Amino acid sequence: MSRTGIAAALTDLLFTPALGLDEAADRHFAPDYRQRTDGGWADRNEFLQHIAHLRTVVADGSIEVHDELTDGLRYADRHTVQVTKKDGSAVRTEVYVFGEFAADGRFRRIEETTLMLEGSDADRDLGSAR
Repeated sequence: MSRTGIAAALTDLLFTPALGLDEAADRHFAPDYRQRTDGGWADRNEFLQHIAHLRTVVADGSIEVHDELTDGLRYADRHTVQVTKKDGSAVRTEVYVFGEFAADGRFRRIEETTLMLEGSDADRDLGSAR
């Protein structure tokens, strides 16, 4: 089974604007996907609303995965997302993830906590803004 990872998923979702949102999501996230970010749950539709919003704000960026572990269908990682917004400002966030894969290797669930390392107070909710 081929599995996705957070770097591939975020690159397709946020930093590959020519790739349609639905196609990018279908590559990496199961139909019953759910995500909890900093305590708030979102179903797949709400998650896609969040990504659609980010696509209107984000100009460019990168992901650096520091630690990534899998055990069966379980997934964990620690990564940093560096974003340059369309207004030229920068946001850098460290993210701690625990997740679960579906049988086909796509993410079924992610629970994450974010820590903003660089950015304005207005950027603190970038990880869950819709």
